[in-house]
Amino acid sequence: MSLKLRLLLIALVLPMLLMVAVTAITLPLHRGDQEARVADRMETAVALVAPSLVAALEDGDASRLEAYADRLLAIEEVRALAITDGAGERLLELGRLRPIADEAGAEGETNGLRRHGEGHWRLHTGLAEGGGARLVLDIDGGGLLLAHYRQVGVAGVLLVLAALLLGATTTATCRRLQRPLEEADAALARLQRGEPHAPLAALPPELPPLDERINALAGRLQEAREEMQRQVAQATAELEESMETVEVQNMQLDLAHRRALEANRVKSEFLANMSHEIRTPLNGIIGFCRLLGRSSLDARQREWLEHVNRACGNLLMLVNDVLDYSKLEAGRLELERLPVDMVELVDEVLALQAPTAQQKGLELVGMVYDDVPAGLQGDPLRIRQLLTNLVGNAVKFTERGEVVVRVMVEESEAGRVTLRVSVADTGIGLSAEHRRRLFEAFRQGDPSHSREFGGSGLGLSICRRLVEQMGGEIGVESEPGSGSTFAFTLPLAGDAAAERPPELRLAGEAVLLEEPHPTTRRALKHLLKRWGARPVVPGEASADAPPRLLVASLGDATRHPEMLERWRRRLATLPCPALLLCNTSPLELPELPLPRGGEVLVKPLTRRTFGEAVARALGSHHGGQAGDAAPEAMPARRRLLAVDDNRANRELLGALLAGPGVEVTLAASGEEALSLARQARFDLVLMDIRMPGMDGIAATRALRHLGPEWSHTPIVAVTAHALEVERRRLLASGLDDVITKPLDAERLATLMARHLGDRGEAPAPMASPEPASHGNDLPTVDLALGTRLAGGDEAFARRLLGQLADSLTESEAAIRQAYRERDHEALLDAIHALNGACRYCGAPRLALLVETMETRLRSRGREAMAPLMAPLFEAMAALRRWDADHPAEVGGEAQPSSTTKATANSSSSDNDR
Repeated sequence: MSLKLRLLLIALVLPMLLMVAVTAITLPLHRGDQEARVADRMETAVALVAPSLVAALEDGDASRLEAYADRLLAIEEVRALAITDGAGERLLELGRLRPIADEAGAEGETNGLRRHGEGHWRLHTGLAEGGGARLVLDIDGGGLLLAHYRQVGVAGVLLVLAALLLGATTTATCRRLQRPLEEADAALARLQRGEPHAPLAALPPELPPLDERINALAGRLQEAREEMQRQVAQATAELEESMETVEVQNMQLDLAHRRALEANRVKSEFLANMSHEIRTPLNGIIGFCRLLGRSSLDARQREWLEHVNRACGNLLMLVNDVLDYSKLEAGRLELERLPVDMVELVDEVLALQAPTAQQKGLELVGMVYDDVPAGLQGDPLRIRQLLTNLVGNAVKFTERGEVVVRVMVEESEAGRVTLRVSVADTGIGLSAEHRRRLFEAFRQGDPSHSREFGGSGLGLSICRRLVEQMGGEIGVESEPGSGSTFAFTLPLAGDAAAERPPELRLAGEAVLLEEPHPTTRRALKHLLKRWGARPVVPGEASADAPPRLLVASLGDATRHPEMLERWRRRLATLPCPALLLCNTSPLELPELPLPRGGEVLVKPLTRRTFGEAVARALGSHHGGQAGDAAPEAMPARRRLLAVDDNRANRELLGALLAGPGVEVTLAASGEEALSLARQARFDLVLMDIRMPGMDGIAATRALRHLGPEWSHTPIVAVTAHALEVERRRLLASGLDDVITKPLDAERLATLMARHLGDRGEAPAPMASPEPASHGNDLPTVDLALGTRLAGGDEAFARRLLGQLADSLTESEAAIRQAYRERDHEALLDAIHALNGACRYCGAPRLALLVETMETRLRSRGREAMAPLMAPLFEAMAALRRWDADHPAEVGGEAQPSSTTKATANSSSSDNDR
């Protein structure tokens, strides 16, 4: 509400209301007072004339009575009068009495003045005592009413005049006050907007000293503004100084960041170099320990050798853990996307942990549920590392009982399957405090565990980081003394609807299952049902349905001769083949007769091994016709292609790969491999990388473009020196896997199982030839080592040594020329070719020197390998001298295996280095 309206209400409306109220009260009072005066006057006049009228009535003088009555009629308000007797008869009437509503009632009215309408009164009075004559006056009150209306009109006029006066006064006052207030308001608005302020003029005296206060406020604001400007200027100056400081610090931080990146790069390079430098002598030590273990040793020497081998294995595991942890910390661990078969992964991990578990008598069981699809995509190497760490810990901390690995589908959606993998043991368990800090780096469940069980405490921390990087979660449930269950989720790409096909299709054969371990029994029973068999536990077999196969666990029979004797007697009378399960190492398997067929299998059983054994047992029982019973278990013939520009390497690859059901084709160059691939289809290609002309990467890309079938053919890089960076580069170039020289039968068997799903017969693992020194204390030739590297063929080993000695002159010339011309690529090619040639020969001194030179050349450049040039040429000269001193031993030409097709002709071998 505005000020003007408020003033109008206060100065105009309220006084007018009061005046109207006073007028409304005063006018009725004034009218009543006038009527009372008229009544008094009438009564006084009647009282004065009444005696005369009475006397005239008594005298009967009508003229005198009328004369006296005219006096009353002469009063202005009297319009008529009448004199009646006691009976109501009118004795005299002057004028005409106006009728009233109840004339009869009016005659009997009492004396007094009565109102009979607006402006109409009657006065009744008795002229004589005793109810005699009565006087009636008809009085007209119109004059009083008119006077009343006149007063009302005057009062209204006065109210209007008063309202006008008040309105004019209020308006003038509002105008007098409004302009100064508007100016004050405008001044406050300018102050609010921060505009310059002009001092206000003096305000009317009716207002408080608002002008002074506004002017004072404006002055204060101006001072505050000036003070603020000074503070802003000071703060701006300080901020500029701070910005300059921050800029300097940013420059220093950027320099520090670059130094940190460079340090991190140097650290990563150092770790990669140290990885190779540490692994090379370690592999040599482990290889020579294995080789030494096959020689004649007494019990004490063999025990010492086992301690050395175990210490080397622990050191190698520690090096791997530290490297993996450093990669995870730096965020440089890259996950691959390759086919993942959880059944194969679990079986491989359990097979690796089997020796330790067999020594403790633990039951290792792997259970991959049927809903886990086969066609999954992920990083099999890291999943294998996870399982190896968890299963290894479970075996380490469990002295009796079992270790069970379960893999099941926890959640599935379009194109994505989340697996839940658990590893449960019956070991020592963990307390709540130990569980909380178990996944921290360098932590173990109890401080004493590192002394009692060994380990660095990095394994579970690496597992946690790997699981998190793959998008899963890991946790543990455990109580002290009640074992532990480690479980993690594993999101993988794949289709949950792609059900895994059964490995066998049996036609309802009855299989007698005797397995005392409940978990293993349930797993085998479910597997046999899935394959279509009818498993029967003891006591359920009926006489009319004899079992077609016995699957039984020997338990502790290997440690008790009497139990073995009972088994021999039972097997002699058994009417069906038998698969006997033994929880011991393959070297300790008992010799039991199996007259009806069958075999003794080592726990833990892999699904493939068990399926093939069942197929063989049932096939032999059916007279060798097992083709319908187990078509999946019959291995197909494999065609392999080995590509290497070094003739010795090619021939050794052919000898190592040759075996039952394997046909090996050799190629001396990428161009020749491409020509062979256009003529025939191969199941696996082993590809050397550094070759003249078309190298291994170019050859791989050319093979991939030959047709759709080659886009899925496994091509494995074979190289003598593979750092992690180079390995990633090779995988990104289209190769499926990388294997380093020297190759051994175990690694080749694992490689073939991974990519072909088949394990052929292969020799035992071979040793790496590099000890830890620079070769000065190593022999120039070690025929025993060469024979071992050549798969046990001594003649072949001598032939490889001769070929290496013949190529040394050309290799030395290439190395000297490339070193003199500072041609890094040519120098690397020459040393790499010589390194590959030495990998398969029994020349440990030369092999170690070349390996060390290639490592230094790749990691630190030409200057780092310069001190080894003279020892290299001395070792080459020593090998040539040895070759010259043993011409008869090297002269024979070893023939390749009958299953190997040597396609490298003489023209291509001329270019071998």
